[in-house]
Amino acid sequence: MMMNSAVRLLDRAAEKWPDKIYTDDEYGTLTFGQTRTMARRAAAGLLRLGLDTVRPALVVLPRCGECVACFMAVLYTGNPYAPAAVDAPLSRLQKIIQNLRPGVVITTAEKRGDFEKLELYGAGVVDWEELKNAAPDDRAVDARLDNAIDTDPAYIIYTSGSTGTPKGVTVAGRSVLDYARWVTETFSFGENSVMGAQAPFYFDNSVHDIYGALYAGARLVLIPEKLLMFPSKIPEFLVEKGCTSVFWVPTVMINIANSGVLGTVPMPRLKLVSFAGEVMPNAPLNVWRQAHPDCAYANLYGPTEITDVCIYYVVDRAFADSEPLPIGRACRNMRALILTEDGRLAQQGEQGEICLVGTGVALGYWNAPELTEKVFVQNPLHSRYHETIYRSGDLGWVNDRGEIIYAGRMDSQIKVKGNRIELGEVECAAMCVPGVENACALFDAGKQQIVLAVESGQTYTLRRFNLEMKKYVPAYMLPARLEVMQALPLNANRKIDRVLLRRTLLEEN
Repeated sequence: MMMNSAVRLLDRAAEKWPDKIYTDDEYGTLTFGQTRTMARRAAAGLLRLGLDTVRPALVVLPRCGECVACFMAVLYTGNPYAPAAVDAPLSRLQKIIQNLRPGVVITTAEKRGDFEKLELYGAGVVDWEELKNAAPDDRAVDARLDNAIDTDPAYIIYTSGSTGTPKGVTVAGRSVLDYARWVTETFSFGENSVMGAQAPFYFDNSVHDIYGALYAGARLVLIPEKLLMFPSKIPEFLVEKGCTSVFWVPTVMINIANSGVLGTVPMPRLKLVSFAGEVMPNAPLNVWRQAHPDCAYANLYGPTEITDVCIYYVVDRAFADSEPLPIGRACRNMRALILTEDGRLAQQGEQGEICLVGTGVALGYWNAPELTEKVFVQNPLHSRYHETIYRSGDLGWVNDRGEIIYAGRMDSQIKVKGNRIELGEVECAAMCVPGVENACALFDAGKQQIVLAVESGQTYTLRRFNLEMKKYVPAYMLPARLEVMQALPLNANRKIDRVLLRRTLLEEN
């Protein structure tokens, strides 16, 4: 089978395992065969609506197996999909639509009314229930798919932007295919594997789940979001579903470790615990390793711009709570360069920016050439041919074992519960709250929370303020602490004195 599109993995899986369950969620299950049939019918419906090539589809559906089928339907038409959260603020959806200019918006009947309030720039709004039951047209779908090439965009995932405008990371089908093969072979996934997935579909960790399971013929169990609020119940759920591996943000692992349930619930089928999206502290990891020593533990690293994961480390030794946990070495077909400020390769132990080259590198930011040019640049180590590297903005260094150690960010970008956040976007949203004259967002790394200082003559409770903020940003961007000041401190350049604010609000507490 010609692997010219990521959706070919679904064709392959449906032929090999037509009756095997692919997705298992709180709404039910779908086999590989059922997923393929549903996706191809929906694709036929999209083609009849006139969805042209390279016209992305914005998908706003609940996190479930049918949402995966919708992604595949869009790929069958030769177009990329862009997932968004069902509960995303309308103002954020408007910013995404303004940048994306989708050919169609696919959502539920209940959500259609919300999109009538937005400027859609000519995009139609389609009810998924109608689309999935469209009349089949395999001939039209095959013709469109046969015309695809593996460098076409497969998906566009929107991350936070420092100016308040989300950035659409655009990833090619080739990158997805290569990553799915790497993760399957590296971690020995197979048709008897059961993968416990936590990531929302608008988060790049979901690429590991969706396409890793497709490549391996594994069952993908979508852990209900409401269950994550009760960490002590999650191990029982994993046992019930027979999960053999999980891929979570460290926050979920930390919450389970802190619940005291580890060691009280045997999980004999669980063989691999992977984590990514934020720094994993050793103390809770050691709780996991002591309670379940037969599991393998893998620390995975990768920005959205690198198709989920590009550096990995399988924990092979003991670490004290205070030691840094390596992120490891580059995946196959990827290379990690630690570059100094003057563009040279850092020596062992010398800190520099983590820059990445290889098949995982994204195509750039959708409809944002200036932003793309800032971080997708020519490899400064040579000029003999064009080679794009991605400048991650992350700092790192190499230890005496040849392992990369993550050392923080170069800018104001942070990660909370695996969600990448630009503090500038938090500040832009705060400025939209009536009465706010100025705003400064800080990150308390110790408490893993956003602290927001605002200049205003009004008084607010945190709850009231966040109710206003939720009109502009997702819940995971809301501050956990609010400080209202008559005036924010300024430095000599008449800019907000962030150093003084940090010292006052964070270091003295």
